[in-house]
Amino acid sequence: MIILVTGAAGMLGQDVVAELARRGHRVLPMTRTELNITDLSQVRQVILSGQPDIVINCAAYTAVDQAEQDRERAMQINGLGVGNLALVCGELEIPLVQISTDYVFSGQKPGAYTVFDQPQPINAYGWSKLAGEKYVLQLLQRFYLVRTSWLFGLYGNNFVETILRLAQERKELTVVDDQHGCPTWTQDLARAVADLIATGRYGVYHVTNQGATTWFGLASAIISQSGFDTVVKPVPTSAYPRPAARPVNSVLDSFPLKETIGYLLPSWQDALARYLQLRKGGTR
Repeated sequence: MIILVTGAAGMLGQDVVAELARRGHRVLPMTRTELNITDLSQVRQVILSGQPDIVINCAAYTAVDQAEQDRERAMQINGLGVGNLALVCGELEIPLVQISTDYVFSGQKPGAYTVFDQPQPINAYGWSKLAGEKYVLQLLQRFYLVRTSWLFGLYGNNFVETILRLAQERKELTVVDDQHGCPTWTQDLARAVADLIATGRYGVYHVTNQGATTWFGLASAIISQSGFDTVVKPVPTSAYPRPAARPVNSVLDSFPLKETIGYLLPSWQDALARYLQLRKGGTR
């Protein structure tokens, strides 16, 4: 297939491009400078020129706290930009993969969120991502709407890298222990997306590494697996006031992923171990 990937220089985008190329697809990687998704005429020109069989949108505004003060920019990229892609893909009858987030949910549900639950964001970032989802649902018949969560990877700033850096600088870390989610390695997510688009079974999917934890639980695992003697202590979210509210529970239920691609992603603990090994120069 000819596959156009937006946000190709980002943390997820780089892994998606690499995975698709490894499988023999012809990939058209578009960085932010090569394709500004907020420019409808440019979106139409690039897609018409590339003639892709499918478009995967990895471009996003991801600064959750900054979005509270920069709502217009977040909405332009995550909302209207996705709308531009959906409009052009709809006109040309090209399927679109839209990467969304657990932060479209309020976090008030006691259990894991399913694809049937109604989104209700509690911060500007979540609202902007939900706007993008709505454009996809309204403008397209052939789409894969992929919600994921707590991403970490080799090619960008993320929680795992932050903890590894802080562990070298400090003897003690305090990390919030009352937000629950599913840490997900971008490489595992990229593989699942590549398998998903091969099925032709369009719809909404939740794609994360299996299992749930808190930021404290994830930090503790990072420290333990990396061999640091840094002490990690749990604290409530109230100890670290942030501009953007966070969902208390954004755990995602993966149904019907296994029924569609034949497997669930490995546990987040397994993904973390493989990620840390790769950072040390191990094999992919």
